[in-house]
Amino acid sequence: MDSSINEILIRGRESGLLVAGALVSLLLFLFAVQLLGASTAAAAAPLERFFRRYVAGSGQALGASWLATYVLTNGSVVAALSVSLFKTGVLTASQLFLMLAGSRLGGAAIVLLIGMLDYFQKRRSSFGEATELGILTFLLSHSIYLPATVLGYLLLPVLRTGLQGVSDSVEFSFNPLAAFDPATGAIVDTAGVSLALVMAVLVLFGSLTLFDRVLKRIDTEWLRKRFFLRFQHKWTSFGLGILITGVTTSVAFSLGVVVPLYNRNYIKRKEIVPYVLGANVGTFFDTIVIAVLLESPQGVAIVLSLVAVGTIITVGTLVRFSTYFQAVETAQTRLVTNRWYLAWFLTSLVVLPILLVLLPI
Repeated sequence: MDSSINEILIRGRESGLLVAGALVSLLLFLFAVQLLGASTAAAAAPLERFFRRYVAGSGQALGASWLATYVLTNGSVVAALSVSLFKTGVLTASQLFLMLAGSRLGGAAIVLLIGMLDYFQKRRSSFGEATELGILTFLLSHSIYLPATVLGYLLLPVLRTGLQGVSDSVEFSFNPLAAFDPATGAIVDTAGVSLALVMAVLVLFGSLTLFDRVLKRIDTEWLRKRFFLRFQHKWTSFGLGILITGVTTSVAFSLGVVVPLYNRNYIKRKEIVPYVLGANVGTFFDTIVIAVLLESPQGVAIVLSLVAVGTIITVGTLVRFSTYFQAVETAQTRLVTNRWYLAWFLTSLVVLPILLVLLPI
């Protein structure tokens, strides 16, 4: 009897800590978004001069956000900063679109990192096998978002016009960030614009990291038993990828939770591909929320433009899934089994965005 009561108390305490952690991360997230908006607005002039000098070309905007996502291992932070800079007029519409695309092209870095950590912790497989899901995620992300970037960039004026009505209707009847105005204003005035901007990025990164850690405390066995057994159906797997990533706003969680399963062959490659494709769509949910919170209908329309093009291309690959998967399977096998192919592939992932930044394209 006493053991049952103790177990109930322990579970209640753990649930309370999870709820408290989630609420704290939410408050930090909202505060960071408001501080980001206030600091970028105050620093609009110097930031505009910086971007005109160093990120003048479209290719440079794409490469800069791609590299920044590598450094932060978090595309959501880069996307949030990009939307805030667009809101204050520092970025053009096309630059925002490309920086959002860059945050997706570099977003698989976190999955690759998780695979590396799993390899060094367990050492039950080769390095290529341990990072297999990270490599697969890069292949899937780039196969969708490289063409989506080119096509979306060319069609951006049309897409913005078509999605303007949707973005205008997606707004809050009140501004939930207004409560933070006195605190953010005081920080900008006291600490200065530059330090306030750095603080905003750090707090935003910290809030997302805290939420990831809260999610990691959840027993994921029920997820694996209830959801991951349904991966056999491609559309169900695709939908789960969107749902879990959209609800948790965390690719690190939605993909990280399946890395050990995939590395140990509990989930087949053909089953996980639609899930990863869905996660790539769901990861933009928090960016849309940020654009809405910053009251930027144009920003919402641009985010939706990339989501729309990416989703259409993704659905097309799922319709012709056998052909698409065969191409991915061939590339994946060569990269995992041949260390030279793998070395060249990983090198290209770093060299390409650097070239984009250095070359005035």
